[in-house]
Amino acid sequence: MNPLTTSVFDLPDHLSPKADPKLIADDEQHFAAIAECLEQTIAEVSGSLDAERRAPGGMGRHAMDRDTEIHRLTNRLRTLRRFGLDLCLGHMVGADDQEPVYVGRLGLTDSTGRRLLVDWRSPAAEPFFGATHANPMGLASRRRYRWTRGRISDYWDEVFTAEGFAGHAALDDQSAFIASLGSNRSPRMRDVLGTIQADQDAIIRAGSRGALVVDGGPGTGKTVVALHRSAYLLYSDPRLGHRRGGVLFVGPHRPYLAYVADVLPSLGEEGVQTCTLRDLVTEGAVAAVEADPDVARLKSSANLVEGIEKAVRFYEEPPTQGMTVTTHWSDVWLSADDWAVAFEAAEPGTPHNEARAQVLEELLTILVDKHGEDDADGFSPDLLRKSLRRNRELLTAFNRAWPLLEATDLVGDLWSVPAYLRMCAPWLSREDVQKLQREDPQAWTVSDLPLLDAARQRLGDPETARRKSRYEAILAAQRERMAQVVDNLVDAVADSGADGDDGEGLVRMLRGEDAQVSLVDESEAPTVDPDLLAGPFAHIVVDEAQELTDAEWQMLLLRCPSRSFTIVGDRAQARHGFTESWQERLERIGFDRINLASLSINYRTPEEIMAEAEPVIRAVLPDANVPTSIRSGGVPVVHGSASDLNSILDTWLTAHADGIACVIGDPTFRTTFRTPSSRVRSLTPELSKGLEFDLVVLIDPEKFGEGIEGAVDHYVAMTRATQQLVVLTST
Repeated sequence: MNPLTTSVFDLPDHLSPKADPKLIADDEQHFAAIAECLEQTIAEVSGSLDAERRAPGGMGRHAMDRDTEIHRLTNRLRTLRRFGLDLCLGHMVGADDQEPVYVGRLGLTDSTGRRLLVDWRSPAAEPFFGATHANPMGLASRRRYRWTRGRISDYWDEVFTAEGFAGHAALDDQSAFIASLGSNRSPRMRDVLGTIQADQDAIIRAGSRGALVVDGGPGTGKTVVALHRSAYLLYSDPRLGHRRGGVLFVGPHRPYLAYVADVLPSLGEEGVQTCTLRDLVTEGAVAAVEADPDVARLKSSANLVEGIEKAVRFYEEPPTQGMTVTTHWSDVWLSADDWAVAFEAAEPGTPHNEARAQVLEELLTILVDKHGEDDADGFSPDLLRKSLRRNRELLTAFNRAWPLLEATDLVGDLWSVPAYLRMCAPWLSREDVQKLQREDPQAWTVSDLPLLDAARQRLGDPETARRKSRYEAILAAQRERMAQVVDNLVDAVADSGADGDDGEGLVRMLRGEDAQVSLVDESEAPTVDPDLLAGPFAHIVVDEAQELTDAEWQMLLLRCPSRSFTIVGDRAQARHGFTESWQERLERIGFDRINLASLSINYRTPEEIMAEAEPVIRAVLPDANVPTSIRSGGVPVVHGSASDLNSILDTWLTAHADGIACVIGDPTFRTTFRTPSSRVRSLTPELSKGLEFDLVVLIDPEKFGEGIEGAVDHYVAMTRATQQLVVLTST
């Protein structure tokens, strides 16, 4: 379609009144200008990107600036090409009868400087999302578009003043938002940017300092808020830019991340790192769930994570006895006090394995200084230092005193050496210590991950220390070779009889430290891919945060020293209970600035389903934040026999050409030719959290579990449905 010659509106016959030129002519004209500007912008961005890629890579800050610009241009070009005219979300008209302001996923300005689209994250766009009839924020009217395959298939007008109608608004019984709620689900989260509501937008645009808790029940849009807030903060807050650490988004599980994968790119933001807690630790990929609830409870404590510091300190105690170090020239006494001084050379905050080099250098300096001047033939401090580096007796003692440590070995020792665990965690009873012991100390569980993460952060990678040592050895050998080359060149200059400024200048240049360093080839340096999830991050967004243990919170706090967080969750959906307030929980684990925002409107779940779901959760949590549904689906909850499952799915699939169904609670269910996997999912209650489906079929929900855990799983599973819920029991 050429938007310059073909109408951007493609309204169905039953909406023909909305096609009245009086209502859409101004839009048509504006979209023609957008189409022309888009073509020019894409050409300009493509040209700029090609130029940046052809430009020399440079060094240092210049290279970083170039990479950042290439990344920015690439993301912008991808978004422009992905959306085309549907970059535009809608427009708003001010009460002072000014020109409409069109709001887009990105800002767009034509060659004359005319603003064709304002970025949805800009302050100018805020009324488009935040205006209500109680607070119109200076608007007379607002129009939102529904796009289908690059053309407008519907639009909705909202009028805030009597003047807002003025013959330019098409009013009907459905707002854009309510209409979107009834649309079918897909395997990926739908694009909902154009239908963000005022209560959600206020939270999205809140400041980033401290911790913002977004508390809301099922269907209130918590995930929508979390994702859009990630994109908004990167755009609006320069303190959170990629050079300052950027934003990390933490979801509850892999199906959830797959479900929301398209949302951030659709918002013009591809720089947010996304992960689950398992992804933060290498062992998370294979870690099992802790079988013993008592062991899981003990490992969930932040105190045990803090005990890792004591576990490492055990390997940083200087020897209490001195030793004689024999060199080619003399024997040198290394006292216990000398060891203590050397150990103090480790700079605070340096990981254990990396601090080894600092301690060893100080140890060598102490020995060289103790040896003093020596007139022996062939002696020099440099030669003595080199000799000490190869002194087997000294290195054996040093490696024993400050060994290279692996995080897996350190944590494994806690579960296999009771005395070591008692030393690191003296508050544990003997019975608790015994419970934590296991036959295979490295049979990792999810509950071990916070301890492994803390150990790895505190120790550093031993391979990094080894690579650095090898690199320094390579550079030392290169410098020695270059020193010989320089000496030979200087001798050659002297033998040639060169004199005057040129000869002296050449000698000074060759003898100069900068010249010798520049001649060293650093390409031999060993390289390793950076850990993109290691942090530090400037801001972290956590969804389904009510499930995190105190120990798991420490994994995230380690990665965000500023304590700038968006914490999204629902206490009523905590599988293991959440008896504290958010304020109490977060203060206890280390937050100091905490703000609370609440979402109480259920936009997703029809009231028929919530009427049956509410008693399930109130039976165990009377004060649960159960949201109020704003719509009726007109379809009652169906109860039946599990034997009818296949016929129910077949009937639904036949009646609905689109949409997604999910069977929850039947691990034996398998999709077939008649129930294709692309449209019918099968999940446990826990893995359904954060997702939504048109049809949800629960199998034996009374068997989900007992107490709080069973009730929460039942409640969560019921509230995944956006249109219909079926509850089946085995006979």
